[in-house]
Order: sequence, then structure tokens, then C-alpha cells
Amino acid sequence: MENIKIYTSNTCPFCTMAKDYFRDKGVDFDERNIQNDPSAREELIAKGYSGVPVIVIGNEEIVGFDKARLERILDRK
Repeated sequence: MENIKIYTSNTCPFCTMAKDYFRDKGVDFDERNIQNDPSAREELIAKGYSGVPVIVIGNEEIVGFDKARLERILDRK
């Protein structure tokens, strides 16, 4: 499986849902908290985003917690 990166913040309920989703599936991910890590915030802005969550799987970028799309992507892997 490709590396999964999730850009999050401390108060984002959809970020928590995304992290719980991956944990429930037993899928490892790299959390990049934009509130705690200035470099993560810079990475997110460089990608053209200002809100979270942003989930990066390979070369796919998903804005928000789109469970149906995540299911499709994970099923292909």
C-alpha cells in the first residue's frame, strides 16, 4: 500500500473521522498536523489548500472525509 498522509488540525471533527476510519481498517498513515507543525502547514498551502482534512494517497488528493472515495481507492490497492 502506498503511503497515506493526512493533513489535520486539533479541532477538526472530519480529521478525527478520517483517522478513526484508517485505524478501524488497520491502515497506517502519516498525520501532518498543521497547528502543531509549521512545515506541515507550509506543505498544505503549497499544494493549494487551506482547509483540512486533506488526504494524500499516492498522487490522489482528497479534500474532506469522503468515505466512498476512500473505499474505492483502498479497494484498488
